[in-house]
Amino acid sequence: MTINETKNDITTTLVIEGRLDTTTAPELESCVKECVQTCKTLIMDLKDVSYISSAGLRVVLLAHKLMVGVGGKMSVRNPSDFCRQVFQATGMEGVLSII
Repeated sequence: MTINETKNDITTTLVIEGRLDTTTAPELESCVKECVQTCKTLIMDLKDVSYISSAGLRVVLLAHKLMVGVGGKMSVRNPSDFCRQVFQATGMEGVLSII
């Protein structure tokens, strides 16, 4: 998995590529926790995520909860077909802001 981070003013965009699973989720979690301290809007671009496990889904939900907790906003942009299916199957598309 690779994470490309772009910041402008109050928005941070994380473009994630590859597999988001048990072995890679901790890296994304660390990145998210750093972002929450410095931004008001967090965008996670998942267009190139080929697989997301429950561990990956947990980190996406954690990002949402942390951003809401600090009065910010988190959105998922361009989820891959696989990610979209996981969000639908788990009911998370009703919780997350997907753009």
